Amino acid sequence: MKIQIQPVGRISNKGESTIIEIYPEYSKALLGLEAFSHIMVFCWFHKNDRPEKRKTLQVHPMKNKNKPRTGVFATRSPQRPNLIAIFMCVLKEIRENRISVEKIDAFDGTPVIDIKPYIPHNDSVPNARIPKWVKEGE
Repeated sequence: MKIQIQPVGRISNKGESTIIEIYPEYSKALLGLEAFSHIMVFCWFHKNDRPEKRKTLQVHPMKNKNKPRTGVFATRSPQRPNLIAIFMCVLKEIRENRISVEKIDAFDGTPVIDIKPYIPHNDSVPNARIPKWVKEGE
């Protein structure tokens, strides 16, 4: 099976400003998004896309050797078989095909592969369990 993903836009990260530029052929997909306060932005870690990085299956979370060696599916590491990043963003403004969000940790030019609205009753899990090595805010 072959899966093909097409970028729908790109990140424009200049200083303290982050703009998601949606390609014109996808701009109609923005209809109604302005009603949400937060969005989930799915990107491709394009600068990390090398065969050896895709083979990394275990890491020390946040590159901290004091944290236990952990499978990448149990971490937010950019090293993984498929280099998909997810950012929860505060949506500030939409103008035409440009979405202004609070600063996110993505390189300028990072391909955006999808955007979804944050819906609290669907996306928040009360009493979720996390391992002891995960600290609040990390």
